[in-house]
Amino acid sequence: MIYILVPAIVILMAMVVVSLVKGIVAFLNSTRTDLERGDAPGASEMQLLQNKMMFARIKYQAAAVLVVGVLLAVSKS
Repeated sequence: MIYILVPAIVILMAMVVVSLVKGIVAFLNSTRTDLERGDAPGASEMQLLQNKMMFARIKYQAAAVLVVGVLLAVSKS
């Protein structure tokens, strides 16, 4: 079981980093886009992408925490 959980943690950690970087890039692009578009109503595409990536990061972090919890429970028994 440990041989499955440890690679799962590594994969989830990589997914967290990728979604974090994508979210930061979208944030930087949305700042530039917001300055160019002025007072246009609604969210821009970059803002929506930023929200999507940050929500994905939270999901991957929660999954990684759950896998660590399972790993700790399995290793104690």
